[in-house]
Amino acid sequence: MRLSTALAIGTHVPDGLVGVLVERCAIEPDFYVRDMLTWALTRYPRASVVPALRAELRSARAQARSQALHTLSKIGDASVWPDITSALLRDPDVEVARSAWRAAVVLVPDAEKGWLAVELTTQLGRGATETQRSLSRALVELGDHASVVIAGFEASADPVVRAHAVATRALLNDPDAAFELNVAAARRAVALGAVLRADR
Repeated sequence: MRLSTALAIGTHVPDGLVGVLVERCAIEPDFYVRDMLTWALTRYPRASVVPALRAELRSARAQARSQALHTLSKIGDASVWPDITSALLRDPDVEVARSAWRAAVVLVPDAEKGWLAVELTTQLGRGATETQRSLSRALVELGDHASVVIAGFEASADPVVRAHAVATRALLNDPDAAFELNVAAARRAVALGAVLRADR
């Protein structure tokens, strides 16, 4: 019922429902319904949707922040870039952070790509494989800007950070490669290096 309602709203775009849709995004438990709500919001004029989503970025509710970021990445309004803060990129909630990474690489102006690469690499080694994959994919979108910064982490004293940096480098060199295989290979290389150093 909620899915079909969101579909109908997005299809017909009735006036006065932007606030309702944004509020529902913050609490809706079903992924598919949330995705349909995002689609419905993208059908409305940016002038009415973007300010409402911007306000959600400051919400105390993690899902509100995450969904607002996700929807803003779909809308692609570059004027939102100043709202993509370090606090969001480093958000303690993994889903918020991942949404912020994806939104950031969509919205970042060329002049800020170097700064964004530095910000994103502070998160190397964070979370499980799925989270690390999201970060690596975001870094790949930054190309040479990320390549330069990642070099400083490929010899990190933290083996998890080092393995993630090495796997990201492999993905930069071959964006079509399977990230999981890159991570596994990088972790083996890091572990082998530690063993060899211990044997000296």
